[in-house]
Amino acid sequence: MPWTAADLPDLSDRTFVVTGANSGLGLETTRMLATRGARVVMACRNQEKGRDAMASIQAGLPTARLELTKLDLGSLASIRACAADLQARFPVIDVLVNNAGIMAVPRTLTEDGFEVQIGTNHFGHFALTGLLFDSLRRAPAPRVVSVSSIAHTLGRMDFDDLMGARRYQKWSAYAKSKLANLLFVYELHRRLQARGIEVLAAGAHPGYSSTNLQAVGPKQEGSAFGAWMMSAGNAMFAQPAERGALPTIYAAAAPGVASGDYYGPDGLFEVWGYPKKVTSNAASHDSVAAQKLWDASVKLTGVDFLI
Repeated sequence: MPWTAADLPDLSDRTFVVTGANSGLGLETTRMLATRGARVVMACRNQEKGRDAMASIQAGLPTARLELTKLDLGSLASIRACAADLQARFPVIDVLVNNAGIMAVPRTLTEDGFEVQIGTNHFGHFALTGLLFDSLRRAPAPRVVSVSSIAHTLGRMDFDDLMGARRYQKWSAYAKSKLANLLFVYELHRRLQARGIEVLAAGAHPGYSSTNLQAVGPKQEGSAFGAWMMSAGNAMFAQPAERGALPTIYAAAAPGVASGDYYGPDGLFEVWGYPKKVTSNAASHDSVAAQKLWDASVKLTGVDFLI
C-alpha cells in the first residue's frame, strides 16, 4: 500500500516550523502534520495570507494547533527577528522544514544584495537553520528537512558568480539554488556526524506538483502566454500539492529516516507518486563544493554554527 500521512505516528508531543506554509506544498505539509496532532508554526512572509491559511485548515480541523510567525527569507533582518520570536515562544523546536522557495523569476536582489532565488531558497534557510540550531538541539529527536527539486540535476555552482551578476538565466539560477539545497543537506549531515550531534538532516523533493510556484515568474514578467503554459502544464501533468508534500512529510516525521537521506516520489523519473528514498546527482555529493558553499553562506549571512 502507498505511504500516506495517515501512516504517521501521533505527533502531539512535537513542534514543527514550516516555512512558506500559507500556500502550496507548505500549506499541505502543515495541514497533514496537524492532522496527526503536531503543533505547527507557520512561518510566512505575508501575515494576512498566513492567517487565511490557518483559518482554512482549522475550518476542516478545528483541533489543529497552529501558530503564525513572520518570515521574509529575502531579509536577514526578518530572519533574525523570526528566529528571536520562535526562540522566545518555543524554546524547543523538534523539526524545521525549509520549504519556502521561488522559481524561475527575473533577476532581482534581496535587500541584502543576494540574487533572489539563491538568496531565498538557500541563504535564507541556511541563516534560519543556524539561528534556530540551539532550539533544535534541545529536542529529543530533532530534524532539519530541506526541500529541493528534480531541477537540481541541471544546477551548476559557479562560486565566482554566485549571484548571477555576469550571466543570469532564470531556470539555471533556480536549478543552482536547488543544488545548493542538497549541498547544504549533505554538508550539514557530515558536520553533525563528525561532531556526534544527534540532529537529523534530510532532503526531499515533490516531483512535479501543482502549486502557485509556477505562476510567479510569468506574473513578474507580465507574460500572459507564460502563465497560460504553466497553468496548462499543471492541469495536464502535475500531481496535486497534497501528494507532492508527502516526501517532505515523510522526511520530517516518519520513523526510520536516517540523517543524509533524500526522499521523492516513487513514480517514473520521480515526477509523480508516493514517497520513497531516492538518490541525487553526483554534483550534490561534491564535498569540496559543499564546504565552499558553507563558507560562503557563513560569510554572506553572518550566521555561523557547527564551528
